[in-house]
Amino acid sequence: MTVTYTAEVATCRGLGCFLKLLLRWRASIYKLVYIDLLLFLIIYYTLSIIYRFALNEDGKRKFESVVAYCNEYSDLIPLSFILGFYVSIVMTRWWNQYTAIPWPDSIAVFVSATIHGNDERGRLMRRTIVRYVCVCLTLVLSNISPRVKKRFPTLDHFVDAGLLLENELTIFQSLNMKFPKPSKHWLPIVWASSIVTRARKEGRIRDDFAVKTLIDELNKFRGNCGSLIHYDTISVPLVYTQVVTIAVYSYFLTTVMGRQWVESANSKQKLSNISNIDLYFPFFTTLQFFFYMGWLKVAETLINPFGEDDDDFEVNWIVDRNLQVSYLIVDEMHHDHPELIRDQYWDEVFPTELPYTAAAEPFREEHPVPSTAGIQLSAAQQELQPSSVRIDEMNPPSDLPYTKFRTDVADDAVSGIHFMSDGKISRSASRVSSRDRTFNGGGSTPSNIGGSLTRVNSVTSILRRLFSKEDRPDGGNKTPGRIPNSSSSASLQNRVSGAGAGGSTRIGVIEEVDEQMTIQSIRPGDPRPHVQSIFPQGPPPPSAPVDVPSYKNRNHDLLSISAPVGGARAHYTRPQVSVNNSIGSRVGGSPASDIQIDNPEGNLEEQQQDNISLRSLSSSQGSQNFSNSDDDFTRLKTERIKQRRDKAMRKLVKSIGSSRQAIAGSNARSSLELDGETLLLTELAEASKIAFSSSSSKPENV
Repeated sequence: MTVTYTAEVATCRGLGCFLKLLLRWRASIYKLVYIDLLLFLIIYYTLSIIYRFALNEDGKRKFESVVAYCNEYSDLIPLSFILGFYVSIVMTRWWNQYTAIPWPDSIAVFVSATIHGNDERGRLMRRTIVRYVCVCLTLVLSNISPRVKKRFPTLDHFVDAGLLLENELTIFQSLNMKFPKPSKHWLPIVWASSIVTRARKEGRIRDDFAVKTLIDELNKFRGNCGSLIHYDTISVPLVYTQVVTIAVYSYFLTTVMGRQWVESANSKQKLSNISNIDLYFPFFTTLQFFFYMGWLKVAETLINPFGEDDDDFEVNWIVDRNLQVSYLIVDEMHHDHPELIRDQYWDEVFPTELPYTAAAEPFREEHPVPSTAGIQLSAAQQELQPSSVRIDEMNPPSDLPYTKFRTDVADDAVSGIHFMSDGKISRSASRVSSRDRTFNGGGSTPSNIGGSLTRVNSVTSILRRLFSKEDRPDGGNKTPGRIPNSSSSASLQNRVSGAGAGGSTRIGVIEEVDEQMTIQSIRPGDPRPHVQSIFPQGPPPPSAPVDVPSYKNRNHDLLSISAPVGGARAHYTRPQVSVNNSIGSRVGGSPASDIQIDNPEGNLEEQQQDNISLRSLSSSQGSQNFSNSDDDFTRLKTERIKQRRDKAMRKLVKSIGSSRQAIAGSNARSSLELDGETLLLTELAEASKIAFSSSSSKPENV
C-alpha cells in the first residue's frame, strides 16, 4: 500500500517537518539501498585490508598507482545529469499512469439519472451496466498488476467472485478459443452499450441525448483502460535504463578503489586523497553512494506502480471500491434524495460568515486585499492634465522638400490620391505627409483616404436644410428658388488649376441626391418641392417645325413637305384603294367602277408602328450605297434595315389580301396580282399622315 505521510507534514514547525520521517523503515531509502550499501562497504574494507596487511612495498606502490588512476577518471562519468533526467521521466510517467486509471462513478451517476424505472427490469439494467464496467477494469488490472493477477488468476475466479455469470463466462471462453491473443477487456463495454440501446427502445431512456452521453462515457472508460494496457506494453526505452544502471554501478566500482586510503610517506606520487588522518570509514563516499544509489532505486520502484512495492498503487482496493460505489449509486441511491427543507440561511439569502469553533478561532482569516489597495492619490494628483502635443506642432517643418506643394493639396499628396469634383486625374511625383488644408466658404470636411468619404455640403444635406423648419431662418414660410452651390465642390474645383504638377491620381467626387431620403425628411404639413418652385422661369418654349424629307412616286407625291405647325390634331381621312370589280382584271389598271375599301381602324393602329418604321427606313435607302465603303457596323445596320423592311412588307401584303377576300366573297380569286411597290408606298403615305397628325408633345419613334 502507498505510504502516506501528508498529515504529518501539514504544518512545518521547528527545524523541519521531514526530520520525523527519517526514522521510518517502510518505503524508506534505507530499505531500498541497505543491501547495496553493505556490499559496497564489504568490498571497500576488503581492499583496504589487503593494502594494509597483505601487500609488500612494491605491491603497495602498484596499488597506489591504481588508486590514483581510478580517483582521477571517476569524475568523468556525468552521473548527476543521467540520473536526474531519468528520474524526471519516470516520475512523470508514474503520475500519468495513476491519472489514467478510470473510475466508474460518473457512469454510475449517468445510469442512475437517465435509465428510469423502479421495477425489477430497470434495476437489473442499471446494476448490469455498472457491473460490466467494473469487470472491464478488473480484467485490465489482472493483466498489468501481479497483485490482481494473484487474486483473479482465471476467469473462473471472476465467476466465483460474482463479477461474471456463467453465460457470460461461456462467451468469453468461446472468444478466447477463436482469438486467444487479443485482450477481451473491451467485451463488457460492448455489452453495456447494447443494454443502453435496449433501454432506449423500451422507453426507459427518454431522449437520444442521454443515450449519447452514456455511450460517450462508456467509450471514455474503455479508452482509459486501453491507456493502462499501453503503459504496460510500452515502457521507458531499455537503452536508457541500461545506460543509467551501468553509469551508477561503474561509478561506484571505480569509487570503491579510487577512494582508498594510502600511505603518504612511502608514496612517490602526489595523490589527492592522501591524508595524515588514517581513515577507517569512508564517510563522504558512503553519503555519495547513498544519494546516487537511492536515486536509482527510486526510479526502479516507480517505473511500474502496479507491482508489489511499498509505494505501488493499491489496485485490489480499487477493485473492491469501484464495485461497491457503483452498486450504491445505481441501486441504493437511485432517484433518492433527502427531503427538501429550507436551509438555515433561507431568510438571509447567504450567510455573512460561517461560525468558528474555539479551536478554529485562531485561524480566522480576512478577505484578501489587492496589491494596489494601499496606493492613495491626493486630489491634486487625480486631476486630468491636457495633452502636451498640439495639432499645430504636428505640421512638418518648412524646410522639408515636399513643402513646395500647395497647402490645400499637400495632404492628398501623402497617399497620391486626390478628390476633385470634375473627375480629372493627375499623379503627384512625391509623397507629402502634411494635413494643412484651407477650405472655402462653409468648408467641407476633408476627404480621408483611409476612412470613408464624408460630404457636409452635399446636395442631399442642402435639401434637408431647405425643407427643415428648424434649420430655416424664416421659420419655414419661404422656399428658395435655387439650390446654392456646395462650398465643398467649389473648394475642390479651385484645386484643379494647381493639380497639373503632380503625378498622383485624382478621383472625381460625384455629388448625388438621394430623392427618397429628401422626401422622407420633409415634415408633415410642409409643402413639397415642385419643379415650378425650383425653376420659376417655367417650361422651355416649343421648338420650331422640322422639315421632313419628301418622297415621290412615279406619278404623284405621297408625303407632306413639312410637319404641321402647332399642337392641333389634323383630321384623318381614311385612304381609298381602287380595285377593279371585274374578276381577272389587275389592280391599278384603267379606271373602272372602284370599290372603296375602308381599312379597319384597329388594324391600322396595329400597323402604325411598323409603317412608320418603314417610312423612316425607306427614307434611308440612299444610305445603303455606302455599305461597301463604311465599316462593319454600317453593313450590319444596313442588313438589319433590309430585314425589317421585308418583314413589314410581307405583313402589309397579307393584310391587303385578307381585305380583298372579304370584299370579293366566294367568287373572288384567292390571290391578287398587285404591284408590291405601289401598295407599299401607298401604305407608307397613310402611315405618314397618321404620324404627323399626332400631338407635338409626343416624339416620333423613328
